[in-house]
Amino acid sequence: MSLDTSLDTAVCAPLAVLGSAVEVPLVGGEKVTYAALDYAASAPALQRVWDDVAAYAPYYGSVHRGAGYLSQLSTDLFEQSRRTVEEFLDLRDGDQLVFTRATTDSLNLLAAVVPAGTRVFAFETEHHASLLPWRRQGLEVSFLPAPRSHAEAVAALDAALAAQPAEHRLFCVTGASNVTGELWPVAELTEVAHRHGARVVLDAAQLAPHHRVSVRELDVDWVAFSGHKLYAPFGAGVLAGRSDWLEAAEPYLAGGGASRTVARQEDGSVAVEWHQGPARHEAGSPNVIGAYAIASACRALTEAGFDSLQAREEQLLARLKAGLAEIPEVTVLSLFGGAAAQVGVLSFVVQGWNSSHFSAALSAEYGIGVRDGLFCAHPLVRTLLAGDAPAPASSCGAPDASLPGERSLNAIRISFGAGTPEEHLERFLGAVRELVSDGARWTYRNEGGRCVADTRR
Repeated sequence: MSLDTSLDTAVCAPLAVLGSAVEVPLVGGEKVTYAALDYAASAPALQRVWDDVAAYAPYYGSVHRGAGYLSQLSTDLFEQSRRTVEEFLDLRDGDQLVFTRATTDSLNLLAAVVPAGTRVFAFETEHHASLLPWRRQGLEVSFLPAPRSHAEAVAALDAALAAQPAEHRLFCVTGASNVTGELWPVAELTEVAHRHGARVVLDAAQLAPHHRVSVRELDVDWVAFSGHKLYAPFGAGVLAGRSDWLEAAEPYLAGGGASRTVARQEDGSVAVEWHQGPARHEAGSPNVIGAYAIASACRALTEAGFDSLQAREEQLLARLKAGLAEIPEVTVLSLFGGAAAQVGVLSFVVQGWNSSHFSAALSAEYGIGVRDGLFCAHPLVRTLLAGDAPAPASSCGAPDASLPGERSLNAIRISFGAGTPEEHLERFLGAVRELVSDGARWTYRNEGGRCVADTRR
């Protein structure tokens, strides 16, 4: 496969991103500019982030303990990046920020340091990264049923915490759903949790790219997010918040950087004194480029202004939802109702279509990239699709995550952000209208579990 990597940052969007002028081939042989509408999975890199990383790359060196100039420069850059992200999150005095690989890594790190016997609470609507890390030995987990309103969510958590006391309790909540884009009442849920003596970790993977996140104002105990969803796809993430559980636990990873001193004992064993502070959970060579990329993205989003970015996004969402509402065959998925506030993430199904087939046609015939499936939130998508008419039988890319005896379940997700031109959404709406009214122009087949256009003619 050959890639056209030409860049044109003069896009009709608040922030310039890489790939805005990349052309992709359609199944009929022509080429079109790619419409990237899968930001919720991985957002494109900001041009600003790419330029900052490129400018630093010649000076890349080992972080911490190096005597050379490049090592000293890289160490300063790494720690300054930490301070930039701390300011971006509006951390409190005494909070700690650890660089990780992504949100999933951040939440697994927290799960590894919570005290034994902690009871964890989470709604079944969470992303798997927020559902699964707590299932380790020594923790008890209570999964709460999907609420249908903010008030129901607050009441359900209140009742669960009142009924299940424990010395240590932790509530994990998303800021914005990766399936519906709907915002959760984080501040209200946090107030309830703290009233019962429970702590709160906020999964801000989908929230941070779209809204300002203030740990101080929300009063959450920890926040986790990923660089690759924040326009900084260089393999880093963040866990930030209270330091006590992080300092009291064994390091998440044992190795160089986490250890302060290591010495052989007379009995042949090895005695270790671990570092305090972020280094305790950042063993190995830190991802300085990933951390710097996140800091660069934080600066760019802050300078652009979340108020203006959010206002534009709300306008685009209103246009998108209005356009889909004009197509009777399209059903938009929602947990809290169509009027609920949301970020630029929306999932839907199309009557008479398998979602994998529909997504493949958007790509092959229109050059539009969306996502189909269960979006690593299987319980939530099952809840949202319950009672819908069965999806048409199809072997074309249908996911294999359905339960025994269950019909194939999957949906289509479109997601966008500060680098999305309005034309991409208009092209998407036009393509949906054409596919629903006229059908696909090509036949499609399953290839390695993916639905692809059948070009064997």
